[in-house]
Amino acid sequence: MSLDSHIWPDTAEVIGGRLHIGGCDTTALAETHGTPLYLLDEATLRGAMRAYTAALARHYPGPARVHYASKALLNTAVAQIVAEEGLGLDVVSGAELLVARRAGLPMGQVHMHGNAKGEAELRRAVEWGVGAIVVDSLDELDRLAALTHGRERPQGVLLRVAPNIDTHTHAHIATGGAASKFGLPLEALGAAAARALDASGLRLLGLHAHIGSQLTRAEEFRAAVGVLAREMTRLRDDLGVELEELSPGGGLGVPYTADMPPTDIDAYAAALGAATREACAAHGLRPPLLTVEPGRSIVARAGVALYRVLARKLGPDGAPLYLHVDGGMADNIRPALYGAQYTSLLASRADAPAGPPVDVAGRYCESGDVLLRQAPLPPAGPGDLIAVAVAGAYTLSMASTYNMAPRPALLLVGDGAARLIQRRETEDDLLARDLFL
Repeated sequence: MSLDSHIWPDTAEVIGGRLHIGGCDTTALAETHGTPLYLLDEATLRGAMRAYTAALARHYPGPARVHYASKALLNTAVAQIVAEEGLGLDVVSGAELLVARRAGLPMGQVHMHGNAKGEAELRRAVEWGVGAIVVDSLDELDRLAALTHGRERPQGVLLRVAPNIDTHTHAHIATGGAASKFGLPLEALGAAAARALDASGLRLLGLHAHIGSQLTRAEEFRAAVGVLAREMTRLRDDLGVELEELSPGGGLGVPYTADMPPTDIDAYAAALGAATREACAAHGLRPPLLTVEPGRSIVARAGVALYRVLARKLGPDGAPLYLHVDGGMADNIRPALYGAQYTSLLASRADAPAGPPVDVAGRYCESGDVLLRQAPLPPAGPGDLIAVAVAGAYTLSMASTYNMAPRPALLLVGDGAARLIQRRETEDDLLARDLFL
């Protein structure tokens, strides 16, 4: 059986009817480690990181840097791989910053994001020497200026702007509009830059924008670069400062089903590189440091989720209406949150012919907890193992303990070996925060 190579990890193959990832039999892994279980293919993960680095080097003549957007999936092992591959890291909380430090990632290669950073998080970022804090509002800028006043070494900052670009994506993950909760309005940018330049403890590095996630149209990324370059020119002309860094964020989409086109990292880098070169030439700007922040397009296809079928719900004619599995919206909220679709197969009978389409429902007490709608799976029942592709991004990172169900384990697989990089949560973990009256 052949697998869609743009959906499944690079190392995915069916051997003897069983799905293998990273040289490991997924059925055997599920029997050893239990389910739900998440697998992360190391070759696919590292390959995507290297593809970004190489593509930017090919298509942009100025300095460039790739920052992995840790909100897609972060743990110590992933942060270590980020460091080994020479990437930077974007974090959005004090704990994510702690993971970066624990993994040995140079703090100068870390950017601190977030529209509502707490005082303790800002203080930690400054004290630990992150490369840049991405400022999201005038209020945050004032707090940061006060916090860093009198410091011998100024803290680098990027100003995040809302570029007023509408994107073709789900409203929940569109972030570039003027009404978005993120970013400074364009009309406030001049005042923000002036305040940053006047603050003795701050060093204004450049501008940042992020217009949304799961984007596939090159013109949207080009538009973001155009807005940032235009605003950098305006700040140069009005304030006499030529900024050194331009960051159009991340957001490159990935396919979740076979009918969606493959992710083209090279075309994305070519579009960004050309847009930046052209904008700089048009405005007389020196080529800035071009910083991109991919997350989903690095880690999504590297991940595979495994679920065990526990029961069926049969219709009046005896045909299954639902397969009930042992995971669901607590480990993958995306289908319930905004109707995300996925590709699946039976891991232990991957070459069996498909039967009538069936819905795969999770175990949680919500009618919306349906992982797969009308999945073309072979006839299945209790004990069968379902594998779900493209499960690396925004699944475990958004996981909850709804119904007090422990969160799944995560294995890093490669070269026939599986390493536990995040253990399964236990009932003791869940109860550790609870106190008696």
